[in-house]
Amino acid sequence: MADETKVPDELKYTKEHEWVRMEGELAVVGVTDYAQKELGDIVFVELPKPGTPVTQMQALGSIESVKAANELFSPLTGEAVERNEALENAPEAVNKDPYGEGWMVKIKSSKSEEMDQLLDAAAYREFLGTL
Repeated sequence: MADETKVPDELKYTKEHEWVRMEGELAVVGVTDYAQKELGDIVFVELPKPGTPVTQMQALGSIESVKAANELFSPLTGEAVERNEALENAPEAVNKDPYGEGWMVKIKSSKSEEMDQLLDAAAYREFLGTL
């Protein structure tokens, strides 16, 4: 893992390189700094419409870069309630600010215990060290 890869301590992570931040009852989801660096310049993001049911570790959308297209996986089961519409016209925000302006979708989780199944920052850093 490159030392400059950002892994904020307050977030939870998946081994598929999504992050989750709880904001009240909503889980804000995006891709990690590691993922956006691996993908390169992001040119398109497909996200679920609000009201779409999502299931933990099932595809909820896709992200395309100049190098590859990858599926985005939902870290939690529930319902997509909001998507980052700004990414339609500015998908490069994911590269510039993956933990801020580059967020992708907000999920109302129906299974709060799933948060405990996600990696904390230390475990995610350790996982990155094995790649």
